[in-house]
Amino acid sequence: MTAIVVSPLSRIAEMAVRHGAREMVSLLAANQQNFHRPAVIRAERHLKLDLNDITFAGTGDLVAPSERHVAALIDFARGWNRAAPLVVHCWMGVSRSPAAALIASLATAPQEDDAALALRLRAVAPHATPNIRLVEIGDALLERGGRLTAAVKAIGRGAETDGNAPFVLPLYRPDTSAAN
Repeated sequence: MTAIVVSPLSRIAEMAVRHGAREMVSLLAANQQNFHRPAVIRAERHLKLDLNDITFAGTGDLVAPSERHVAALIDFARGWNRAAPLVVHCWMGVSRSPAAALIASLATAPQEDDAALALRLRAVAPHATPNIRLVEIGDALLERGGRLTAAVKAIGRGAETDGNAPFVLPLYRPDTSAAN
């Protein structure tokens, strides 16, 4: 089963190699964190989104998540062939990347229930606190009718973490037992 691997920046190479990933999304502040793309990730299958982990625009020189960022994420996720896991990372793997993982998951499986997805995130990542601005924009662009935002608010803030807790978010798999 393929999945989305969420990682802090410090562990992207390890996670990409361990899980056999071939594609990656980076959500980092522009020109703030220099890093090398893991060799197993092709440059053309690496989406870099320059944004800060903030929830509203107008905060000095910080770049708030925007529709442009989320639309690029959705397009990239829809172009992911899912033959291998997708690595999604930010600085600590706590806020921006869990939000991006939720959006990417729904972009590839729009039939998924938002609440079930948020609960699955909480089960594999007790520390995740998805960036609500990214979530709200993703909710709107994916036409979720507020369900994704409500589901993320329902799981609440994650547990404290040192930011060294990568996790794997399995992709939606429809229940086929009812058909048998």
